[in-house]
Amino acid sequence: MYTDIKTFEDACQVLNLEAATIIPDLSFFPEEEREAMIAHLKLIIIAKAINGDWTPDWTNGEWDKYYPWFKMGSPSGFSYRDFDFWSSYSYVGSRLCFESREKAKYVGTQFEDLYKTYFVKA
Repeated sequence: MYTDIKTFEDACQVLNLEAATIIPDLSFFPEEEREAMIAHLKLIIIAKAINGDWTPDWTNGEWDKYYPWFKMGSPSGFSYRDFDFWSSYSYVGSRLCFESREKAKYVGTQFEDLYKTYFVKA
């Protein structure tokens, strides 16, 4: 069950990946960007583990794709707000979308800190 995935390490275990070595060395990138890049890589792995065999088909307008939605501002700072779905006529889509609103909500709340690291420059 996807709700058993509570950490990046759990997601790696589901996908039979070695959490300690799956993230490549990013030391050649500017230091201020590395944390966001690592968070993005982790979120891609988490999304794959949560979605299982489901892959978004961006050519199929009949399928809804869901993603967590966040708000930024006082007094709460960065926090999960809701989920949304997206209908797109583009053939290029996000890797961080989910097949259901329940999964999008779960990931948005469970992994809020990773999303904050990815989206917000410290």
